[in-house]
Amino acid sequence: MKTVAISILGTTLDRRGRGDKRWDKWRPNISMCQHDDLLIDRLELLFDNHSQGLADQVTEDIARVSPETEVVHHRVNFQDPWDFESVYSLLLDFARGYRFTPSSENYLIHITTGTHVAQICLYLLTEAGYLPGQLLQTSPAKRDSNLPGQYQIINLDLSKYDQIASRFQKEHQEGTAYLKGGIETSNKAFNDMIAQLEKVSIRSNAPILITGPTGAGKSQLAQRVYELRRQRGNLSGQLVAINCATLKGENAMSALFGHKKGAFTGASADRPGLLKQAHQGLLFLDEIGELGLDEQAMLLRAIEDKRFIPFGSDKETSSDFQLIAGTNNDLAQRVREGSFRADLLARIDLWTYRLPSLKDRIEDLEPNIDYELESFANKAGYLAGFNKAAREKYLNFGRAPMASWSANFRDLNASITRMATLADGGRITEDIVEEEIFRLKQKWQSAEDSELQLQTIIDAVLGNGRSEAMDYYEQLKLATLIKICKESSSMAEAGRKLFNVSRLKKTSNNDSHRVKQLLGKYGINFEELNT
Repeated sequence: MKTVAISILGTTLDRRGRGDKRWDKWRPNISMCQHDDLLIDRLELLFDNHSQGLADQVTEDIARVSPETEVVHHRVNFQDPWDFESVYSLLLDFARGYRFTPSSENYLIHITTGTHVAQICLYLLTEAGYLPGQLLQTSPAKRDSNLPGQYQIINLDLSKYDQIASRFQKEHQEGTAYLKGGIETSNKAFNDMIAQLEKVSIRSNAPILITGPTGAGKSQLAQRVYELRRQRGNLSGQLVAINCATLKGENAMSALFGHKKGAFTGASADRPGLLKQAHQGLLFLDEIGELGLDEQAMLLRAIEDKRFIPFGSDKETSSDFQLIAGTNNDLAQRVREGSFRADLLARIDLWTYRLPSLKDRIEDLEPNIDYELESFANKAGYLAGFNKAAREKYLNFGRAPMASWSANFRDLNASITRMATLADGGRITEDIVEEEIFRLKQKWQSAEDSELQLQTIIDAVLGNGRSEAMDYYEQLKLATLIKICKESSSMAEAGRKLFNVSRLKKTSNNDSHRVKQLLGKYGINFEELNT
């Protein structure tokens, strides 16, 4: 394998010394070819139109110290060697036009010469793979040394450096733990989602869309993403959060984009707006699906161009913010209905994460109970906890099919707060748990058995209006059947829940067949319910 070095001519360092005195000075491109343990077979030397004479001199000197090294000249006209965009473009053009043969040649990218801008560009092009090699750093020899200098070869594959890889892994673990609020969760889908979100939070400035039911923790997660990015130095501004359902009419435009004095009745002074406040920070728009179409159009431009026009103004202003959007709605359905812009959805769903409900990750109930108890202690100033029997009773209830946790973690937070407040001496007893279970059952039953919710469940499966032709009693039965089937992984599991008493009295417990018959009466397919 031949060794090929790619280097920029050092118009200062390679020019040092006049006449034979130049040999008394360290010159990086010449020194690079003087090492006994580093044979450079070919040097690709880059220089601009004004440095041909120096390039010829360096080539002659390399021929004296390393006659086996071929020097190939490349004219790259750096009109402004300190302009990042132009330098990067010229070096990218060189990389794309060069015929690399990594199967027969090893490449070293010399980053000692050239302006700091050029050195950074060489690094970035090497990291991105446009220059398929390793970095080469050279430096003068130590004092009183006869050596031609020193060099170091840097491999950008960080996985080869155990200490760095270990540190990255530790930071990743700390980041994911932070995003989970320090809660040791075990739901695999949730853990995988948070692990990816940690990487995206650190590495990307693109919008993030967080979906999921009300109470699943969208606001808390956005807060933690902001704090994590701020810790890592990715943000310097503040977190600005707003629930878009509270923004209506002129108030929406004014709140988001600001307004000029006199823009409308009551506008007695200029207002900067939330987007301006979020400059260099993070803007969290919860329930983004509630924004009007006009506000959506302005938001799209603000995301793409970082510019917008305050309400009542004729001049643009700017704000560089990162966006996290939250919603419990199906935005794709909103697009089909014409109430949400397709281009805005396409712009904000590059990174989309759906937070599961508490019911969907019920295996994480216990660590979240401990988290809520700790949060209560921090606010109330005293500790509260279950006795063993009370904890077991509460966990068994919370994990049972009847526990809907309809408000998700808000239900859990309120429940723990009530029990901890009533606990004499900080001990939550079985009596307190029984009282709380009764309260939750009443709440969930009144919410779930309302006629409107029953009709919503049925119409979502059979089509709008079908429930209106059914008696309330039939609606109750069908809605319960649909709900249990949706929560079950198989018809057999659904049958065990639905026929938990009668199945014990039968000699043959064909639960799947009984469920299939009930669904068939309404033309419902079990598999379609769970897609």
